[in-house]
Formats: sequence, structure tokens, C-alpha cells
Amino acid sequence: MYSYIKGKVVDRNATHICLESNNIGYAIKTANPYVFQLTENCLVYTYLHVREDIQELYGFRTNEEKELFIKLISVKGIGPKGALAVLATGSISGIVSAIESANSDYLRKFPGIGPKASQQIILDLKGKFKDTLIATNNDVLDVQEVLVSLGYSRKEINKVLPKLSFDEHTLDELIKLSLQLLLK
Repeated sequence: MYSYIKGKVVDRNATHICLESNNIGYAIKTANPYVFQLTENCLVYTYLHVREDIQELYGFRTNEEKELFIKLISVKGIGPKGALAVLATGSISGIVSAIESANSDYLRKFPGIGPKASQQIILDLKGKFKDTLIATNNDVLDVQEVLVSLGYSRKEINKVLPKLSFDEHTLDELIKLSLQLLLK
């Protein structure tokens, strides 16, 4: 129903922000409300979650974050609170990489995600990021190719990839970091 809302952040607390747009204040639940600055004019990508007993508006800094949230809540047993907890504690590229490489250990580190839920996430979402905005980051694929060409196994590589912050480093830095982790 709502794709995004532009407005000014007038309040924030531990679970949500209040975004004022056209003299209407929208309470929007976010993974980390403190990434939004008070009095900041911003665009918040939104998702309206409707059940028979409640209507809640969820907000995201980027469309990629929103798309990942929608995919996570489509998994059996993962609701909006669980999906927000995953987004609050992990990077988008790390989560996608863990799903694509079937790294259930990485997924289990998130609050509320146990062995069954992590396996269900992998089962339901593996391979579903290639045709969306969250396409497996090209850097992830490039790092994998370089490490394979250096003789590392997919199993070794899959243990290292979720530990990398693909959003914060260049390709060269990512390769150096992954080699450091592999040599430990």
C-alpha cells in the first residue's frame, strides 16, 4: 500500500520512529531507529503488515533492506519481529551470503533464530536473490572466484564470507581480509 514516505523524523525510541509527512505523524517500526536523526528530512521505504488484529508500518533506510525483510517474513516461522532482529544485527550482504552459501551457523547468531528456523530460511530463500535488487553482491562472487582460483574449497570460503562487511570495503580489501581469515 505504501512504498515509501518522505518526511521529517520528529521522535524516535527503541522500537520505532515518528515520521511527520504533510502534518501526519506515522509510527514506523524500524530495525534500528537510531540511524535516523531527529529533525532529519528523509525518505523511509515502508511495508504495511496487516493481520486480523493489528496493522503495523515497518520502515527501512534502503529498498534492499525492505526487500530482504519481505523475503524473510515469507519464511514459515519468521514474523516481522524476527525479521527486524535479523536486519538489526546483520549486514544485508552478510545475510544474503549466508543464505546463498547455506551457512546456518551464521544465521543462528541472530536473536530468535534457532537451528530449525535457520534451516527453513536457507530452504525457502536460497537461490531467490539472483533476480531481485538484493542480487548476491558482485563483490561476493568476485571474492569467491579469487579464493577458488587460489585453491581454497567452497566449504572454507563459505565459512569466511559471512564475516566480511561487503558494504564497507573495496574488493581488494575484501580479498585481503578473507585471506587473513583463511590463514588463521
